[in-house]
Amino acid sequence: PQPIMDHQPKFFENLSGTGKAIGVLTSGGDAQGMNAAVRAVVRMGIYVKAKVYFVYEGYQGMVDGGHNIVEVSWESVSSILQVGGTVIGSARCKSFRTREGRLQAAYNLVQRGITNLCVIGGDGSLTGANLFREEWSGLLEELAQNGKIDEEAVKKYAYLNIVGMVGSIDNDFCGTDMTIGTDSALHRIIEVVDAIMTTAQSHQRTFVLEVMGRHCGYLALVSALACGADWVFIPEYPPEEGWEDSMCVKLSENRARKKRLNIIIVAEGAIDCHNKPITSEKVKDLVVQRLGFDTRVTILGHVQRGGTPSAFDRILASRMGVEAVLALLEATPATPACVVSLSGNQAVRLPLMECVQMTQEVQKAMDEGRFLEAVRLRGRSFENNLNTYKLLSHKKPDAELPKTNFNVAVLNVGAPAAGMNAAVRAAVRVGITEGHKMFAVIDGFEGFARGKIKEISWGDVGGWTGQGGSILGTKRTLPAKYLEKIADQMRTNNINALMVIGGFEAYLGLLELSAAREKYDEFCVPMVMVPATVSNNVPGSDFSIGADTALNTITDTCDRIKQSASGTKRRVFIIETMGGYCGYLANMGALAAGADAAYIFEEQFDIRELQANVEHLTEKMKTSIQRGLVLRNENCNENYTTDFIYQLYSEEGKGVFDCRKNVLGHMQQGGAPSPFDRNFGTKISAKAMQWISKKLKETYRKGKVFANTDDSVCLLGMRRRNLVFQPVAELKTETDFVHRIPKEQWWLKLRPLMKILAKYKTSYDVSDSGQLEHVAMHSPKEAETGAI
Repeated sequence: PQPIMDHQPKFFENLSGTGKAIGVLTSGGDAQGMNAAVRAVVRMGIYVKAKVYFVYEGYQGMVDGGHNIVEVSWESVSSILQVGGTVIGSARCKSFRTREGRLQAAYNLVQRGITNLCVIGGDGSLTGANLFREEWSGLLEELAQNGKIDEEAVKKYAYLNIVGMVGSIDNDFCGTDMTIGTDSALHRIIEVVDAIMTTAQSHQRTFVLEVMGRHCGYLALVSALACGADWVFIPEYPPEEGWEDSMCVKLSENRARKKRLNIIIVAEGAIDCHNKPITSEKVKDLVVQRLGFDTRVTILGHVQRGGTPSAFDRILASRMGVEAVLALLEATPATPACVVSLSGNQAVRLPLMECVQMTQEVQKAMDEGRFLEAVRLRGRSFENNLNTYKLLSHKKPDAELPKTNFNVAVLNVGAPAAGMNAAVRAAVRVGITEGHKMFAVIDGFEGFARGKIKEISWGDVGGWTGQGGSILGTKRTLPAKYLEKIADQMRTNNINALMVIGGFEAYLGLLELSAAREKYDEFCVPMVMVPATVSNNVPGSDFSIGADTALNTITDTCDRIKQSASGTKRRVFIIETMGGYCGYLANMGALAAGADAAYIFEEQFDIRELQANVEHLTEKMKTSIQRGLVLRNENCNENYTTDFIYQLYSEEGKGVFDCRKNVLGHMQQGGAPSPFDRNFGTKISAKAMQWISKKLKETYRKGKVFANTDDSVCLLGMRRRNLVFQPVAELKTETDFVHRIPKEQWWLKLRPLMKILAKYKTSYDVSDSGQLEHVAMHSPKEAETGAI
């Protein structure tokens, strides 16, 4: 993996926006997280000394002008981070599609000196913005000829710069892994599915769920993956001829296996291979007529667009908003209109029209019946979702399964993390598909030593994706004191490979097992670790299963706490988060909740900084925003405890604000896993099991498995844009074992964002941004190593 800093940092101090005016508008359908993007554009714009204007009601407001285009201040965007939809409004606009409309819009912008536009919307809105930009100089000349503006204005405002951000719950825009609003829409869908499952189980029902996605099946596909649906219909990948029979056979087989419910998910744009629509009613009628099952249809509709944005969407939109302002500051007349998108966990800039063209290519491929091509054009992440779903949802008859005679054990180690069960389910099912016998180890290494091992079948893990915690049980105990007993159990049960799902203890456990290979041959087998911990402190991976769910818990709690303050005025909350010495939850929670400060171990602080924070809050209380939020990681400093900080703030804030404290504790580990954690856990675990199969074949000689090289004990992690297998021995140099954290952590680069958005002066390293990339078409090889 590349070192995080492989070049000199470059800071944006020289990118002054003095004299520049930026307009921000939201257009097309609304999406949760748009407000977070608007807030980030406004605050970053003001931070770099640009003037920022709201354009209310999208393009309609730009055409109408007047009070629809208003200069805004820092406080204008206070309290909008947690609000769904868009506070500046969005409207379909016919007049902007005419040249007269665009002429009027250009006049309204020039009146206020706005030559930089940040457009948050879908591909239609962004295409409109690009046309406006291309026509701009012609529009100004026409305005001059009509005597509306003078020649000086034509020269002064000669160029219009456009930066787009994609706000769309369908995730139907090529070039970005996620669009703003998609993750929140998945949250709504999964909440409904989880609720429906309980009622369906009570009555042995079949539920047909219709989700949004007129042209894109992303929501349907990912929610099917996240809830283990029996069948899914999406526009990009219609079912084969005779699907009616296959589906009914599958549903009745599942019932025969004592499964009390069936879930079928239909995207609203689902079609068959002749491009004829497949509706939820049609699917319901089919099930009732052929099988006589009690079947209900639920159409989710606009519920999916509503509600508060998830933590992921808030952070994504905030990062994109800041990046959009930087892109506008750096734009020259020669820069093409660009769109800020997400690749892996990095914000990148791509030429707008390349993305739009590729998005249109997908529709064209679907119209012409080239469905495999349509799936490929959707990108790596979509393709991986589809392949994983196909792998996990259909069990082949035993006669068709290969037989390898290998036994693979799966265990959970460390504290429970939401999404662990989804990972176990994926491992078991992929293992069975590959022909292995799968064994579940109860209660981690401790249970292993005591022989708590049992074979686990395909049906045993049904319905596990939505369960929080660890069904297999988990312990923090390390294997070192049980080595002999574990080796005995490996021998007794003839275990040929190990998959360990867990946090830092799992990592230490694998190091201990590989060190014990010299003494025990039983440990000379392929071993792989999948990172799962709310703390997100495992070296070798940017994300761990469970961290997203914990982050959402923190964000929801902070929202409620902020709300409680709005009635009492002038109150500051000190909130303690989990994470050991790793500040990920505190830092990202602060970014998602719009906190004023976050104290973390990785960035040492002293009494002077605490004092500066108190003074900053005192100043803030003089404005219209009369509440503050401060997050503190549980181990950020042994002397500046949560109590100490609470008492300091209470004392220093006397007469200005009062203080409350809150320790979130173990609620961060609990709850139903978020869609991201279910999906990430499922895909990363499936990939790890495929690696085990490959290693078993490579290391099988003379009737036994023998693996003793470093690369046979690996950790599978997300690194920047890819999933990579890394030998645990090589990760030692990247690990701070005393504090149980990686030495380099990618999210520390986002720390300045939180400070900027909370009005602190700081330096923000922009080395990674600034280069316009091209939309990459990936080869099938790349799709295998692909992104999440």
